[in-house]
Amino acid sequence: MIEIEFSALARGCLHQRIHTQDQLEQEVLTLVQERHNQRIRIHWQFSVEAARDNFQKQYVKIRENKTL
Repeated sequence: MIEIEFSALARGCLHQRIHTQDQLEQEVLTLVQERHNQRIRIHWQFSVEAARDNFQKQYVKIRENKTL
């Protein structure tokens, strides 16, 4: 989720040159507030259960390595 938010920040205000720390802070806070006001939501493509099913092979490898 944080990668999605960073991407939105980059597209929304970080693609331009910002001259001061205060200006950067104001730009970021403004964009965050706008996204909050618009109630931007992240729509996941699969559930936790589907992710566990898809990545079951990886989970098994991690568990095997821990027992060694």
